[in-house]
Amino acid sequence: MYSRFVHSPRPTLLCSLILTLLLSLGLGLHAQTGGKIKGTVKDETGAPIEFATVMVKQQDEIKGATYTDENGVFTITLVQAGVYDLEAKYAGNVSPTTKVTVTEGAIVNVDLVIASEMELISVVISGKPMKMKEHLATGHVQKQLNRNRQEPQPINAYEGYTKPEPMDREGYDHIEENRFLDPTKTPQSTFSIDVDAASYSNVRRIIQQDHKLPPAGAVRLEEMINYFDYTYPQPKGEHPFSITAEAAPCPWEPGHQLVLIGLQGKEMEKRDLPPNNLVFLVDVSGSMQDPDKLPLLQQSLKLLVDQMRPEDQVALVAYAGAAGLVLPSTSGKEKQKIKDAIESLESGGSTAGGAGIQLAYKVAQDHFLKNGNNRIILCSDGDFNVGVSSDDELVRLIEEKRKSGVFLSVLGFGRGNLQDAKMEKLADNGNGNFAYIDGLLEAQKVLVKEMGGTLLTIAKDVKIQVEFNPAKVQSYRLVGYENRKLRNEDFANDKIDAGELGAGHTVTALYEVVPAESGWSSQSQDLKYQTKVLSSAAAGNMSDMATSAELKHGKGVGTVTAIDPAKGT
Repeated sequence: MYSRFVHSPRPTLLCSLILTLLLSLGLGLHAQTGGKIKGTVKDETGAPIEFATVMVKQQDEIKGATYTDENGVFTITLVQAGVYDLEAKYAGNVSPTTKVTVTEGAIVNVDLVIASEMELISVVISGKPMKMKEHLATGHVQKQLNRNRQEPQPINAYEGYTKPEPMDREGYDHIEENRFLDPTKTPQSTFSIDVDAASYSNVRRIIQQDHKLPPAGAVRLEEMINYFDYTYPQPKGEHPFSITAEAAPCPWEPGHQLVLIGLQGKEMEKRDLPPNNLVFLVDVSGSMQDPDKLPLLQQSLKLLVDQMRPEDQVALVAYAGAAGLVLPSTSGKEKQKIKDAIESLESGGSTAGGAGIQLAYKVAQDHFLKNGNNRIILCSDGDFNVGVSSDDELVRLIEEKRKSGVFLSVLGFGRGNLQDAKMEKLADNGNGNFAYIDGLLEAQKVLVKEMGGTLLTIAKDVKIQVEFNPAKVQSYRLVGYENRKLRNEDFANDKIDAGELGAGHTVTALYEVVPAESGWSSQSQDLKYQTKVLSSAAAGNMSDMATSAELKHGKGVGTVTAIDPAKGT
């Protein structure tokens, strides 16, 4: 199986990056030791299915998970021998559960079959029929045509599946893509880091489950890029992160260069993390009753509970028409008690999100750990509609509450009325991060594999400032980070809020750079009252594309100098 993109209001850069990121997806969530399960996932015609989710369970607990490659092949490594349940899922269809016995050092080969029961329809891209894979046209489609005895109606979608439910209640901000800038007029670029990855998993959900292109506002390029881990070196010395700078040819525009600036947060073992004071703030309003909302939310939080230590403490606050304390702050050693409280939640009523936030902050402050991680984890579709509910009101509330030292992270769930823009604002202004959970595999990635980065902030208010050399750079633009841009004077102002970096997190920023000798024009106009005069450092025999890239976190500053594309760094 594969996905294709149709017309989108965002430019070619967007499509290139999304396609590259989606096709490179492949998560292995367990250490590479012990027995292995290898196999393929196919449809009933025998054709391989790409991007199918394969999960290994034992007594309903996920022990391993991955995606199939373009040939439908998967490999899962298990730490312990034993008997497991294996199943594959794609586009809402699930294979029969297969019992698998794994022995230490052995490889078990298993083939799984996913039978489609969905209505298949033809596809139109910009008015022209899209050729589907042969196995779709001769298998699924033909069976459906025989069943219905009529020609299917085309829609503007990908890969020909059931027409999705309308998404007109999902809320996304408009994104005005960064334009090219002239370094003689704007030599410095300043922005706040962003480690959120909600955009990637949400876009994946829209494509794989809703079978259509995402709205333009759903695609935040920096989150697409930062969804993946990169092999940056671990930090050394006093700084909590390392800084990497590289340059390479631009893949979508010959003659242009890509300048990369990468941060690597210090890795920390779970046993070394400070104690957690967590408050789960759960939306149980009527809009949360769908299977991919409250039920998935409950399973996701229980994955996190399994990681809690005796020194950690967890409270549970729920809100619908009003807010209430479901579970007072409880030691992490009482896992079953916490799970029972999560399992007891039921949806119904309106959504008083503001009241829930205020109660959650009160609970967190009452049990504040001076040397610990104090954090609220808000789980919702973001559809607040009672009391304090507007974006501005909620942001002001969060800005006031964050002064207490309690951070706010947000987990988004569901489809149809997902308020993405609102939840991103809450996480950004609450000194937390925003993730979208489209399945248990993503929950395991965010809440288990990346738990340190999700829960523990190691660098606060991190800003990046880059100065470009006009002797070597004709123009440049920052890829993504549109809602994270700062004024240049904000870089040195500690009162200006910026992004937070979690333990083990990586941050990647890309600039598309037009070399001075390229002859390419961004159609910038010459100044009327100024002439271009370069310093001797800029005009001399230098290959540096950027003279410096400074990164600030609180009162600490790190610097990278001499970004040279000829050397790749």
